[in-house]
Amino acid sequence: MPELGVLWDPILKLLMPSAKTLHLAAVDLGATSGRIILGTWAKNRLALTEVHRFPNAIRSLGAHDYWELGALWHEIQTGLRKAAALLPRGARLASVGVDTWGVDHVLLNDAGRLVFPAHAYRDNRTQPGLKRLGGTRAALDRIYAATGIPNVFYNTSLQLEETVASCPAVADLATRCLFLSDYFNYLLSGRAANELTIASTSQLLDVHSTGWSRAALDHFHIPPQWFTPPVLAGKKLGKVTALPELRDAVVIAVPGHDTACAYDAMPASPDGSDLFLSSGTWSLVGFESDTPVLGPDALAARISNERTGDGRYRPLTNVIGLWLLEGIMKDFASRPKNDAEWSKLIANAGKLPAPAALLDVADPAFTNPKSMKAAIDAQLKRRRLAAPRNLAGYTRLICDSLGRGHADAKASFERMSGRVFKRILIVGGGSKNRLLCQATADAAGVPVVSFALEGTAVGNLACQLIALGAVKNLATFRQLLARDLKQTVYAPRV
Repeated sequence: MPELGVLWDPILKLLMPSAKTLHLAAVDLGATSGRIILGTWAKNRLALTEVHRFPNAIRSLGAHDYWELGALWHEIQTGLRKAAALLPRGARLASVGVDTWGVDHVLLNDAGRLVFPAHAYRDNRTQPGLKRLGGTRAALDRIYAATGIPNVFYNTSLQLEETVASCPAVADLATRCLFLSDYFNYLLSGRAANELTIASTSQLLDVHSTGWSRAALDHFHIPPQWFTPPVLAGKKLGKVTALPELRDAVVIAVPGHDTACAYDAMPASPDGSDLFLSSGTWSLVGFESDTPVLGPDALAARISNERTGDGRYRPLTNVIGLWLLEGIMKDFASRPKNDAEWSKLIANAGKLPAPAALLDVADPAFTNPKSMKAAIDAQLKRRRLAAPRNLAGYTRLICDSLGRGHADAKASFERMSGRVFKRILIVGGGSKNRLLCQATADAAGVPVVSFALEGTAVGNLACQLIALGAVKNLATFRQLLARDLKQTVYAPRV
């Protein structure tokens, strides 16, 4: 049998030992790639095997950008079949959980058929609505007070507002709106349910409850009947009906938003002194709280009060993240093609002197440019700054600029919440980039702790284990995970 993945087994000594071996599958979809992870829980140990990985990309059609949902569903089925095939004779998958990026969604009719194409969040169709809401202070304040989510171009609220305005008949055709993790749960189980964490990315959830905000739905002219009350993470949706190989597996509504899963996997200090950084296409910087962070300062800082799977809050802010680095690679023939070349590039970039000035990573020109290099060069030219000479120079500039963005987010949270964050915990692709980790530590003035952790997959599987009764709760999972988890600490340099 060909090698299907790398076994990751840090010996997770979780409580509530079970003599029964459990096999679980995590479907983890990102904006640039997806994977299916097989988790095996036996004798107080969790082993992860990546059984299937596949690319994902935004596709342009005419003037708009879309996701290829049929291709994603095909890859999910392929990966789950591979996971089932790897099991010992007579063993079955106990459960499946799906997490995806936030905000994007589908509209279905009563028969469960798509009635509108699945636009990608980077599509520029929301720009008129974004400017309209941003230019009306009273409305902006009212929506933020109701939802705790700032006015951002990718919000589901703006997407659905444009959909209804441009295609009014859709209000009669559609009867349900499901976010993408919800939709794949539906395809697997036949049950349509909105899960809380991904619902909270929409700018449509009531910040003071776990229900929908009627004020927001009315403002954006979105039919309220498209949504049902969100379920908390851990809800069992029913057996898998889509694949005979998985007929005994239960579909569990894990935290549908991949960032929520990544946060759950981090072994944070129970005193609340850790700041979380999920570093991928976006850098999601935030913390966990029993209360939201609201008010004029929070709105000005663009704080998103997203939710945890149990209904609490994850105040966070989005820094553009490794999208900058991913984009700049397309402009260089010398871009790295394997891990060794990536390591060499990061090492060469680290040997360069610190940039004289950093990028404004909040520049909207970086959202979806045809050329990231051209967008960066244009900003530098406007500021009368020299552009880097080579790819290593751009890499150093981007990593240092992102580090400053992370530090600025930390300072904002400390000012608004009254907390003092003593560490930054980082997972995701950026956790492997030592230049980025060190730049973040230097700019923030606190240690950055990078974990050798498949964050989203582990958080996804943790929820499944808790729902199945194999693990007591998330606090137990985190506490005991930390004992054996490999970590690298980047101390700030004076």
